[in-house]
Amino acid sequence: MIRIDGTRPPSAGLVAAVTAACERVEDRGMPTRVVVEASGAPDGEWTRGLTPGLVGKWERALRRLERLPAATVAVATGDCGGTALDALLTADHRVVSPDTRLVLPVAAGAPWPGMALYRLVREGGGTGAVRRAILFGAPLEAADALALHLVHAVSDDLPGALEAADGLAGRVPGAELAIRRQLMLDASSVGFEEALGAHLAACDRALRQTDAGTAP
Repeated sequence: MIRIDGTRPPSAGLVAAVTAACERVEDRGMPTRVVVEASGAPDGEWTRGLTPGLVGKWERALRRLERLPAATVAVATGDCGGTALDALLTADHRVVSPDTRLVLPVAAGAPWPGMALYRLVREGGGTGAVRRAILFGAPLEAADALALHLVHAVSDDLPGALEAADGLAGRVPGAELAIRRQLMLDASSVGFEEALGAHLAACDRALRQTDAGTAP
């Protein structure tokens, strides 16, 4: 369980907490699930004391979370911005309450240009769908986020939705999920010939597991 308070900016402590959680999953070497609880959005002078170096460390910690050999499920309530939105968008399965809004925080009078912007465009089907959010900071309501596939379920029964997500996440071993996740992420930026080798290697791995009787 990782809890992210979006009202607070990235910090060395937050980076360390996410990194430690990732290390526990990576060292365990077995199928598992990570739950990210994300809520809150910053306001005011939230960037005071923030440095490019710290932002870079936070983004690398998020990338590590995004590549875990485990299913990641995010649950969000209320306004979700800043570090909370960052973490939400890295998850494999995202569940939000009906009152949730995805919000890009403002810095220097404009929406923050962090990697949440990148993930919003990549996951939300292109620039047109999220243009107002990225350029003007317009919040994305839960229903709109669902329509854009930025979240996968809207529910006022988050414990029940989380239990349902458990059944989905438990179907595929973590290492296999990580392979398919990476193939999926590469599909929008890697050419066919370059992608072919990685897909064939994954197919070969699946065939060898089937022959050895180790397929899930």
